[in-house]
Amino acid sequence: MGCFKQALLVLAHLRKNETFAQVAGGFDASEATAWRYVDKTLEAPAARAPGLREALVGLGEGDFVIIDGTLIPTDRVAADEPYDTQKHKRHGMNVQVVARPDGTPLWFSRALPGQIHDLTAARAHGIVQACLTRQILVLADRAYQGAGATVRTPHYGHRELPKHYRRFNRAHARLRTPGERASARLKTWRVLRRARCSTNRIIQAVHTLLTRESSG
Repeated sequence: MGCFKQALLVLAHLRKNETFAQVAGGFDASEATAWRYVDKTLEAPAARAPGLREALVGLGEGDFVIIDGTLIPTDRVAADEPYDTQKHKRHGMNVQVVARPDGTPLWFSRALPGQIHDLTAARAHGIVQACLTRQILVLADRAYQGAGATVRTPHYGHRELPKHYRRFNRAHARLRTPGERASARLKTWRVLRRARCSTNRIIQAVHTLLTRESSG
């Protein structure tokens, strides 16, 4: 199989999330060959995905980014407790997404067990500290309350909020909402709608492909 067909096979697998047996049948190849092509071909785009510090280059005081957490569902069994999320009522992995104000993805984190809280994950990946160092404002949802630093979240209270708090929340939501597009774009690649294997290299490869898609 030539390079073009190999690349097409890998793209079909990522886009459609077919099993190796299914994608192999479409390209008249063996299941082992399809697995080998996917495994080797992903190395190149995954290696080109930026790290967090690289993704924030050029941003500084006066700029802002949007951070959000997304769940990558998995096929894990009930015994895998760290991957069992109470919020989503399913097993999955937590991926942190940093996006530009227009929703363009800047960086996708490595996957952590889905049971880990978004704020804990953001701190573990160094997102809060990296943005503080560069004095970059961060807009986030209520899951990140208590982050401090340059992170801004909506006001929350059980009683009715004062008018100026409600105005702040509306403005915050308007600015933050485009960031959800980054998570949505990630999952247009169906392989990340139900992961059957380790997703970190796949996420990195998809990030590179999304960047090429945006610039192309």
